[in-house]
Amino acid sequence: MKTSRTLKGLFLSTAMLLSSNALAKNSGSLHLGNPVYVAGQTVPAGTYTVLWDGSGPEVEIKMIQGKTVVAATSAKLVNLNEKANNDSAVVVTGGDGKRNLSEIYFSDKKIALEIESPSDRATK
Repeated sequence: MKTSRTLKGLFLSTAMLLSSNALAKNSGSLHLGNPVYVAGQTVPAGTYTVLWDGSGPEVEIKMIQGKTVVAATSAKLVNLNEKANNDSAVVVTGGDGKRNLSEIYFSDKKIALEIESPSDRATK
């Protein structure tokens, strides 16, 4: 009986450790100096944790500040030849004058996230 509890505890601990490692691999940090739009949602300037679910190429992302999900959308996970030197974002100004978040790069990771603007989705 005691051995069974010990094994169950060990199994649960291992599962939690593996899930936290998976979460760490599917997250990154991003600082925005100015407000941007993500899938039509306004994202104020600030520092965010970006989480994505899936291994690609299509993933779901969430931009989180504190415990609040500020924006969520789909993105394309792109493999890079080299690790990014720092966390960075590509912002594109649309025909409507809005600054849309287009790409996110994460320090020391060989992946990037490409985010479609609402106008890109409308043309598909």
